[in-house]
Amino acid sequence: MHLINLETLHLTLNDVQLKGDISIPQNAHSLVIFAHGSGSSRLSPRNQMVASYLNEHGMATFLFDLLTYDEDRNYENRFNIPLLAERLKEATRWIEQQTDYSTHIGYFGASTGAAAALIAASELPQIAAVVSRGGRPDLAMIEIPLVKAPTLFIVGQLDTQVLKLNERAFQLLNCNKKLEIIPGATHLFEEKGAMEKVCVSAANWFEMHLQPLELYG
Repeated sequence: MHLINLETLHLTLNDVQLKGDISIPQNAHSLVIFAHGSGSSRLSPRNQMVASYLNEHGMATFLFDLLTYDEDRNYENRFNIPLLAERLKEATRWIEQQTDYSTHIGYFGASTGAAAALIAASELPQIAAVVSRGGRPDLAMIEIPLVKAPTLFIVGQLDTQVLKLNERAFQLLNCNKKLEIIPGATHLFEEKGAMEKVCVSAANWFEMHLQPLELYG
């Protein structure tokens, strides 16, 4: 599928400026915003792999840095979930203002970014679906029962501690939900074929719950 728009944007959110990469395939019908995990960025190879797969299936993607370079140097900021969730909400509103189209929006969150995605989704009604990869939903336990968007948890079978946290959080979800366990996979899904399964599962979930809309209306 030919990409008709692939560029790096500079987001001005309150008093900080962040970088974001947006990819819009021809005839894209929805937009997925990524929230990366601690110590990662918009350049995460795993998230970029998922984004490319979504692009191939007609979905626009937006990967952005939740923290500035200086903020990320402070380790505590990486686990400041309220800050990350607020940045995600601000970025969502920002990207909506920068474009002249109406689309259903989904979140793809990894690790701590999944907690931020769940919190933001609980407060923004336009979020139509959430996917968590190796997420830490336990860091958003208060907000989880408030999430209305269909939510998919993807966890590696051998990521035992995180799997337990996901199973506990999964019980609190009051929305359309699914917990998918990738056999033989650890936290980073580095095993052969593991990330490919993540890509397929995420794309299927978003295709099911992000209804096709005219991107350039």
